Amino acid sequence: MTSLKPFHTFATDADCQQLVTIYSGQDLFRYLTDREASFMILGGGSNVLFADDFDGDVLLNRIKGIEVVDEDDNGLLVSVGSGEIWHNFVMWSVGHGLWGLENLALIPGTVGAAPMQNIGAYGIEQDKTFHSLEAIDLEEGTRRIFYKEECEFGYRDSFFKKEGKNNYFITKVSYLLSKLPDPVLGYADVASRLEGKKITPKAIAGEIIEIRTHKLPDPEKIGNAGSFFKNPVVEKNIADKLKESYPTIPCYNAGDQVKIAAGWLIEQCGFKGQVKGNTGTYMNQALVLVNHGQARGNEIYQYAVSIREAVQDKFGIELEMEVNVIRK
Repeated sequence: MTSLKPFHTFATDADCQQLVTIYSGQDLFRYLTDREASFMILGGGSNVLFADDFDGDVLLNRIKGIEVVDEDDNGLLVSVGSGEIWHNFVMWSVGHGLWGLENLALIPGTVGAAPMQNIGAYGIEQDKTFHSLEAIDLEEGTRRIFYKEECEFGYRDSFFKKEGKNNYFITKVSYLLSKLPDPVLGYADVASRLEGKKITPKAIAGEIIEIRTHKLPDPEKIGNAGSFFKNPVVEKNIADKLKESYPTIPCYNAGDQVKIAAGWLIEQCGFKGQVKGNTGTYMNQALVLVNHGQARGNEIYQYAVSIREAVQDKFGIELEMEVNVIRK
């Protein structure tokens, strides 16, 4: 058995049968030909909680590279290895003065995880600039290109979390980045920080890095996986009823529905900054569950269940876990 503790940001003790590092599609093809055990794919390990050991192999995605595929006066089409660190790619883009990813700075994880989760922050989701991805069908052992419409992007959702779950290994992701100014400053805390300053992709990314650094714990110092729950999306009539009882409840338009801040719901249930055993929630953000050093994965999972039950009892809203929980 091999320890997974150094390879996921919750840093709980968990084992797998063996670790296999994948540097290319050919490495994956060789593994699929010879494999004898079940397996799972792990990128940056920033969106997973091992509640138990994993009874199989873990494939570490380390496919690297950033390549400009096409360019015109308006922008660039960039192909990125799925094992690249997402934040490094964002900083590459803003360093080249390109627009489209600046609001997504400092989101942990790899490029390959970005379309799976359809990551988003501060008014932008990655599907805004997504062009296509290359993936290997794990059953057929063949390559396939997925274009935007085929990925079925939704709020923190995609085809790869539904019908395609565990069926594909994403090897490359392509983004269409703009040379033309296109700032998204819908969040007041971002806009106020930039008031009177020159608006550039690098400036926006810099402010968002400062905001996220203040609000969220560094996984190098305290184990966590960022936001543990999705912000629930409810029908407008449900949101209106909640506003009658809780006038300050943070609500945001989501098409014909309304998105509610999960962190606020959790805080109202008394969990913000709570310490329970070796786990708890972060002092500055109730949406983030943490490992205070010696927490077991199942201890964190059971604590998450207690939060979900409390929110359900108080508000009648069922929180959905954003983190991928590995259980036997």
